[in-house]
Amino acid sequence: MNFLLVGLGGFFGSVCRYMISQTFPKDSGLFPISTFVVNILGSLLIGVFYGLAQGKISEEVRLFATVGFCGGFTTFSAFALENLKLLQSGSYFSFFAYIVLSTTICITAVFLGVYLSK
Repeated sequence: MNFLLVGLGGFFGSVCRYMISQTFPKDSGLFPISTFVVNILGSLLIGVFYGLAQGKISEEVRLFATVGFCGGFTTFSAFALENLKLLQSGSYFSFFAYIVLSTTICITAVFLGVYLSK
């Protein structure tokens, strides 16, 4: 049953990610804004779900929300590929800014999510 919950959550997370990617203008190669936004939102959500999992939600809901939805929604593999492309294109400032901003803001968003869930 847990496999189905994770799969269903992943389906919804992937669909939401696609919807967000369609909301923002196509990446110009200067800064991958849609993945940036998704990673921030996903980090916030996983923080909220993590905070709620501390005795406030069932294991099944936790699996659906964190492993399934957030796993399908956030894409650090896309993050890595986009950084490689920035390096290959010689966009060193964007490469550096993307890594530093994504890392610091997403970790902060996880903390905020945990705080908001209490």
